[in-house]
Amino acid sequence: MARFIVVVLDGFGIGEMPDVAEVRPQDCGANTAHKLLSHFPLKRLPTLEKLGLQNVVANPASVMEANPQANTGCAELAHQGGDTFMGHQEIMGTLPKPPLVQPFQHALEVIEKALQQQGYDVERITRQGLSLLQVERGVIIGDNLEADLGQVYNLTCNFNIVPLAKLLEIAAIVRKNNPVSRNIAFGGDIDFEGDTSSMQRIFNAIEVKTDHSGVPTYIGINAPDSGAYEKGFQVVHLGFGVDANTQAPYLLHQQGVKTWLYGKVADIVQNPHGQSYLSVVDTDEVFRLLNQDLSQHSEGFFCANIQETDLSGHQQDPKQYWRVLERADLGLSKVIEQMSEQDVLIVMADHGNDPFIGHTKHTREKVPLLAVKQNHSALLLGQRTTLSDVGATACAFFSAEPPENGQPIECLHNEF
Repeated sequence: MARFIVVVLDGFGIGEMPDVAEVRPQDCGANTAHKLLSHFPLKRLPTLEKLGLQNVVANPASVMEANPQANTGCAELAHQGGDTFMGHQEIMGTLPKPPLVQPFQHALEVIEKALQQQGYDVERITRQGLSLLQVERGVIIGDNLEADLGQVYNLTCNFNIVPLAKLLEIAAIVRKNNPVSRNIAFGGDIDFEGDTSSMQRIFNAIEVKTDHSGVPTYIGINAPDSGAYEKGFQVVHLGFGVDANTQAPYLLHQQGVKTWLYGKVADIVQNPHGQSYLSVVDTDEVFRLLNQDLSQHSEGFFCANIQETDLSGHQQDPKQYWRVLERADLGLSKVIEQMSEQDVLIVMADHGNDPFIGHTKHTREKVPLLAVKQNHSALLLGQRTTLSDVGATACAFFSAEPPENGQPIECLHNEF
């Protein structure tokens, strides 16, 4: 009996991808982990230090030290940009497809007509010549401003006005009427100065972004400023071009192995045969649920996403980022305490989110691979060319069929 555990520190990259200067010049110089260690040179993350964080970051300013006994490597992003949704699909074994890029303005009329034909109340909200759609007076549809612009549309909802069930009905219509890679339907119990029926806080979070030539092109809601994450947060991600039957959870199910998902990965990866803890954002709660299940189950695939690191990057708040890392470090120590000799743990990221870079979007960075395999030390995991190698390793670990993408990390599965 054995367990394969993956913890994704969302947005905790270790340096820009080789193609950044060409494809994302705004990310030149990005290095989330290195800059955080430089900003807090006298602070330690004892669990991550033991796992070999400094082996892959190599920051001479930090008191943290490299561990010659650690099992370490890194992985590049095979998907374009730096996106949590596609990052996790890639981790699970999906071969990333080139994303469709289209500002919300190009899809607005088609979506508007489709919603009106289904009897929904739809109004336009216009800023700087660009429009959002307000549906049923409680849902705002527009560009996602945190991911790569033009690849994702958001539906931001005040659940005090429109319930989740109706939001999902609206989202299904929106999904059928636009070609971008992802739509995100989310919301919370949002109020404004005590008024639960007000949309003013969401309206106040409207922002307009320009294209590379400075022309206003994208309009959406600044998600952290909207208040959606603060109370009653729920989210559903609607993807495009992802086949769940080629991913680790389905392939492991075919082998009789159950999958547990925690946090944002549960919101975006299909796992109908396993256990998914949806809409869990708090870092301590993610680890509480993970450690609770590890105490009760001796076999399975467990994958947890720590989203608050990513949110701190979006807010360009290094102090908050470090506080989340400290909480995650403690949670990881408890995971390791529960591991048996047969278990494997991989700690990684899905992209970067450099809180010093000067913009609020993800940064296109390589990610760390830090592994625990009891009684094995100084394993070289290599520089992998895709995050899918993790999903492929999980499948090989349980002798399941391989996913559509990725090569197993031999030293982590070859004894089982």
